[in-house]
Amino acid sequence: MTISLASGIAALGLDLGPAAELALRNHLALIEKWNRVYNLTAIRDPERMVVEHTLDSLAILSCVGGPRVLDVGSGAGLPGVPIAIARPSYHVVLLDSSHKRCAFLRQAAIDLDLRNVEIACERVEAYRPEARFDTIVSRAFSDTAHFARAALPLLAPGGRMLAMKGLYPHEELAQLPETAALVEVIALTVPGLDAQRHLVVMTKA
Repeated sequence: MTISLASGIAALGLDLGPAAELALRNHLALIEKWNRVYNLTAIRDPERMVVEHTLDSLAILSCVGGPRVLDVGSGAGLPGVPIAIARPSYHVVLLDSSHKRCAFLRQAAIDLDLRNVEIACERVEAYRPEARFDTIVSRAFSDTAHFARAALPLLAPGGRMLAMKGLYPHEELAQLPETAALVEVIALTVPGLDAQRHLVVMTKA
């Protein structure tokens, strides 16, 4: 089933407005353009990109608390850029260790006029910002246990870590370090997507 960005946003119960919707479209157009040279994502079909990139990112929005958000292994800016567009009052840091991907993210932030976005080009294990984060999210960075170990030091007191997964990650959850506490695993519904999606919510133990 094909679904438009507008109907997908409505199906998620979000009211983002035309300016945000245009920015989300422009983000996908930038990914498509840069993909020819930089290979940012394996998904090339524009309709699939709407569902599997943008709507997939927006499906977790109700779980993302601000004002400081970190996207670990941001890649093409997923889910960080859609979050930044949908929540302009949040300060969103896009963290990636690849200089090519960071070059794309910097250009995307300029082209989309995302003044609430900061790009950090280094490994999460070495990243030590001045302030910690209310929400730390990862979409395609690593397995859940490694994500928890690497990113927990960056979490503010009372903050939450969100790991975006496909199938329910039974084995990964069994490997969680003692420093991380599992809060819940939420089954997500992504409009237009006929596949399982889960969100692992963690906090400091």
